[in-house]
Amino acid sequence: MSVPEVNPSENRPENPESATSSADLVDASAPTPTEWLTMPDLVDALDEALGRVRRLIDEHYLVGSRRTGVFAVPSVFIVEGSPLPSLRGTIIVLKDAGFTDDEVIDWLLAPEEELGRSPIDALLAGHKSSVRRIARTLA
Repeated sequence: MSVPEVNPSENRPENPESATSSADLVDASAPTPTEWLTMPDLVDALDEALGRVRRLIDEHYLVGSRRTGVFAVPSVFIVEGSPLPSLRGTIIVLKDAGFTDDEVIDWLLAPEEELGRSPIDALLAGHKSSVRRIARTLA
């Protein structure tokens, strides 16, 4: 399968192959401390080519940040070698509400009072509708 050429993105790392290992990336400042996967780690975790991983990010199947110095994605967004299926629509709802990528990640990882847990934990448990209902109220 051929991968169409991907347009440059401000969130895309300049040289993803030189990024540090995910073992070095645990962001204690994130609302919920989590391990972060760099681009090379994502290529391995998803078993996809770098161009395909970039496209997944550009098309909002995944969201990442440079908060640790290199572009990385929270590892909890990957389930059984694929992006969490309910993540894309949730990212789109939050982006439509004006959230930056960092704000999307923070909201997904932070405890949400109405859910009784973090939105990412609710998505992992299959509660997509509840998460998106709350996300729509944030606009």
